[in-house]
Amino acid sequence: MSFTGLRPDALDFYAELTADNSKQWWLANRARYDESVRGPFEELGEALADEFGPVKIFRPFRDVRFSADKTPYKTHIGMVTREPVAHYLQLSDEGVLVGGGVFDLPKPALARFRQLVNDPRSSGDVEAIVEELEEAGFSLMTAGALATAPRGFPIDHPRIGLLRLTRLAVSRAEPPAEWMWTAGALDVVRERWRTVSIWNAWLAENLGAEIVARR
Repeated sequence: MSFTGLRPDALDFYAELTADNSKQWWLANRARYDESVRGPFEELGEALADEFGPVKIFRPFRDVRFSADKTPYKTHIGMVTREPVAHYLQLSDEGVLVGGGVFDLPKPALARFRQLVNDPRSSGDVEAIVEELEEAGFSLMTAGALATAPRGFPIDHPRIGLLRLTRLAVSRAEPPAEWMWTAGALDVVRERWRTVSIWNAWLAENLGAEIVARR
């Protein structure tokens, strides 16, 4: 089937799941998940794959083995492209989150990134791309960033914000809007992912070997 839009009921589905994250609620609403959440999301992923390659849609079940939070179900649905430097899309009751880059960054790639940021000859390219992304509404992921300077760098470094990063991902939050429930959502997400591709291309060109080496 061709993509005709996400479903407004997906917002209510996740709001209700957040309020009652139980197996009983999930089983009573499983058909609703398939119809209002996963089905349209899969159709969108298939349409995006024409340009960005195959996507993986994450399972709805949380891995609670090492978590203090034992609620069994995720309160969002996400998809990711299969390249090491990826594009990402998430739908929850808060709307859509568009992003990409590298979340789980190996140490050699992080070290190389910091070298490039520290070097005045290469740092200008990084700063220019970050500025372009910010103008398009994206921001760097600061979750997990260091509270101080990484070892070997001064706390007053002119690019200390970039040096503190531990995840090289960007994202843009899209609150619920009418375009999401139309076929035009494909065009919006596609354009957002093309913006993410600017960041991804820089990462692949400059850190590709270090990123792929862990796989």
